[in-house]
Amino acid sequence: MKTNIIIAGVGGQGILTISTILDMAAFNNNLHIKQSEVHGMSQRGGAVQSHVRISDSEVFSDLIPMGKADMIISVEPMELLRYLPYLKEDGWLITDAEPFVNIPNYPELKELFEKIKSYPNHIIVNATEEAKKIGTSKAANVVMLGAASAFLPIKDDGLLKAITDLFNRKGERIVNINIQAYKKGQELAAAVIN
Repeated sequence: MKTNIIIAGVGGQGILTISTILDMAAFNNNLHIKQSEVHGMSQRGGAVQSHVRISDSEVFSDLIPMGKADMIISVEPMELLRYLPYLKEDGWLITDAEPFVNIPNYPELKELFEKIKSYPNHIIVNATEEAKKIGTSKAANVVMLGAASAFLPIKDDGLLKAITDLFNRKGERIVNINIQAYKKGQELAAAVIN
């Protein structure tokens, strides 16, 4: 078993938090993991991406080759499109519907969604909107992780434990918000897939 995941977004959207949760969950489940990340101008809304490779055997490179990503999880729809060359033929595109408009010539949302929907395996959810309802838009990244969870090689209990362990130092309220966000992401994805 080997799963290659690219996580994309802009600075401040919690891309590295998703990676950390996956790392912790994989490690706790005795899986091999390699991770690489690029922090663009992350404090100014620049592109941020992470490669996460999870396997039941040793992983030698932390970078995912072109055409080998099983999924691209994005907290911003335009950022998803940057990494399409990495997606394997039957890979999944999973993105938040809410744009982070940080450039004057940001593409029309309709065009973005048409491009994403041209791929057979795609999930577009309103992660930021749902995270706000739960209590904070900062949990949109964990909503996205929940939306992708059905395609991950780690069971829910492992991911929920990693979420709890990561946010525990911030208190029970933050842990609960992130668990709710994860479960909401699962609901949203199930509604789109089924």
